Amino acid sequence: MDDLQTRKDDTLKAITAADNADAVEALRVEALGKQGWVSQLLKTLGKMTPEERTEKAPIIQQSRAEIADAITARKQALDDAEQDRRLATETLDLSLPAPATPRGTVHPVSQVMDELAEIFADLGFAVKTGPEVEDDWHNFTALNMPESHPARAMHDTFYFPDHDEDGRRMLLRTHTSPVQIRTMVNEGAPVRIIAPGRVYRSDSDATHTPMFHQVEGLVIDKDIHLGHLKWTLETFLKAFFERDDIVLRLRPSYFPFTEPSVEVDVGFEVVKGRRVLGGSGDAPGHAWMELLGSGMVNARVIEFAGLDPEEWQGFAFGVGVDRLAMLKYGMDDLRAFFDGDIRWLQHYGFSPFDQPTLSAGVGVSA
Repeated sequence: MDDLQTRKDDTLKAITAADNADAVEALRVEALGKQGWVSQLLKTLGKMTPEERTEKAPIIQQSRAEIADAITARKQALDDAEQDRRLATETLDLSLPAPATPRGTVHPVSQVMDELAEIFADLGFAVKTGPEVEDDWHNFTALNMPESHPARAMHDTFYFPDHDEDGRRMLLRTHTSPVQIRTMVNEGAPVRIIAPGRVYRSDSDATHTPMFHQVEGLVIDKDIHLGHLKWTLETFLKAFFERDDIVLRLRPSYFPFTEPSVEVDVGFEVVKGRRVLGGSGDAPGHAWMELLGSGMVNARVIEFAGLDPEEWQGFAFGVGVDRLAMLKYGMDDLRAFFDGDIRWLQHYGFSPFDQPTLSAGVGVSA
């Protein structure tokens, strides 16, 4: 124990004399590290008799605590001294010009949503939003998706363990179509809206993310037919991509909430490794690319919304906002949209002063 007292006193003196953090850390390792002399003494307690342990254990533990406290105090004293030194030596010359302020930018997704709102506002569409945490009635049932529909599967949908007060399962919405149902139920008909927003599906690769952005459109009125849908999509895409040679091809498809349903393809060509929309996909050097899904609103969906399908008809369409941004502005990896890389944002971002307008052109420069 005399040797313990001597080593403790020497260590405390060395800690007090240490003039930098590295020296203090070296003393800590020497005394309290795994192979430190205090740690080695603690390991000997197991080999002692109960009487010896009762006598020596408190002395060793007390020495350990004193050394630990001294190390903590010395580190704090050194930190305080360094801060005082910096405060005394570092100055700010207010006569110098201000440093360049980092320039914030508008994210391409936000920019494209503004462009969509501008285009459809000119066509008489209102912008509607809805909750991202939805119930399965609005997200599936009211959209004519049966219980056995694969979109309801756990591997596609993020479900919550809880139910709402009506016993409906809660989930993160898989599309913005529930906004259409809520609008028809709350406001009746006629309806002319777009519903942009975040949606969630269990998928992730270079062209899919668990969260992405979608915009859906809905028109409910009297005597609406498929020709109105085609004209609306052509007008929208020509304004968005600022080209008059956009050519669409409608292919029969199937969606539970539309009947008939059509997939919309758009003609494009590859220019310098980038897809550029324009021209017919049947022209030399061109091809067709699937862009969005659409169709005439299913009569059952209109009934679910409390309207008479004999009186009201309509069309709906949906397209990924992220995909539109990639096509228009030349991005090739969807994951970069969510990385938060300042270099990517500075390259692809938009000035907050460049608001999209139809008169000036919605395709402002990045």
